Amino acid sequence: MILGRMIVDISSLKGEYSMKKLSKQDLYDILYGCTILGTGGGGELEEGLKLIDRAFEKGKEFILVDLDEVDEEAMIATPYMCGAISPITEEEEKKYRDLPQIGEEPAVHAFIAMEEYMGKEFQGVISTELGGANTAIAFYTAAMLGKYIIDADPAGRSVPELQHSTYYINNLPIDPIAVANEFGDKAIFTKVVDDFRAEALVRSLAVVSKNSIGVVDHPAKARDLKKAVIPNAISYALKIGQSYRQAKEAGENPAQKVAEVGEGILRFRGRVKEFDWKTEAGFTIGNTILEGIDTYQGDEYKIWFKNENIISWLNGTIDMTVPDLICIFNEKTKEPVTNPYFEKGMEVAVVVLPAPEEWTTERGLEVFGPKSFGYMVEYNPMKKRFK
Repeated sequence: MILGRMIVDISSLKGEYSMKKLSKQDLYDILYGCTILGTGGGGELEEGLKLIDRAFEKGKEFILVDLDEVDEEAMIATPYMCGAISPITEEEEKKYRDLPQIGEEPAVHAFIAMEEYMGKEFQGVISTELGGANTAIAFYTAAMLGKYIIDADPAGRSVPELQHSTYYINNLPIDPIAVANEFGDKAIFTKVVDDFRAEALVRSLAVVSKNSIGVVDHPAKARDLKKAVIPNAISYALKIGQSYRQAKEAGENPAQKVAEVGEGILRFRGRVKEFDWKTEAGFTIGNTILEGIDTYQGDEYKIWFKNENIISWLNGTIDMTVPDLICIFNEKTKEPVTNPYFEKGMEVAVVVLPAPEEWTTERGLEVFGPKSFGYMVEYNPMKKRFK
């Protein structure tokens, strides 16, 4: 039992699907891959690893299922956390000190609330994005509630807003939406106008919930989900994470290795010259400015982020934009860097990876291209520029 509910016995599913029981090493590799593909967003890797460890300590299993093999009638939903990725101030912390704590991940409570509202038992979970914490939250929810994890997602990377999903570009309804916070507040949005309105509503609740709220949305049958997501997204994260780990173990340059495996490029190496950020309307927004080192000496690289790295400039000229992935590695620790955790003088490598094809369509770019962030420039794919 968990939180008063019966858990689905995953072992009863064996024989129905081609399933992979994920080891702790698999999961760590996936989360490292997700942190790299998170492009500075997607939550803190350390928090994600803690969730995996906690589930294993409780004897839980993580079962990955191929998208194509999921039963068409299976009910699936998407659990995650929404909010700013920057730490809150001491003054903000004081506002919440007298509130109760539920002692479990809010996304788990939101998932249970969704099942109770719909009066249906859900069979599977799909991650909303690839991120060190958010993917882990989906996995943790699945493990704790006895659901399987589907090898797909609606982003193929990390994204800042709810409408930045292939669910939206494929017209899959986001509602009903269940939300829960760490204090025990829960709510169901039975109907929302559209994904943009959902973003505004959920984000506003995150702002008054210590900048973080558990969400479960897009409850749907697998037959509808299959048409609206990016297949094999988790396997891709595993591949990236494995290549990263193996390069570190071999004493190789992990940034260069990830660029090779991900069919991208090592775009810049530099030292953090300036960085600034603020928490605004539930987002972490800021700039990182690098001064070039080694072969990039004399050059300057600037990155603007809204949770995730969105656009970059080389010597004042726009260089890379979403939906391509701008990934940053700490050259000393070799770890992927999430926003806004930079330090002046930190030496970093910038790797750019190509966007999932779903984002490079006319509709995809309308939703998640540079113009959607107010930059009136055309998307110039890195695949085209660096053949």
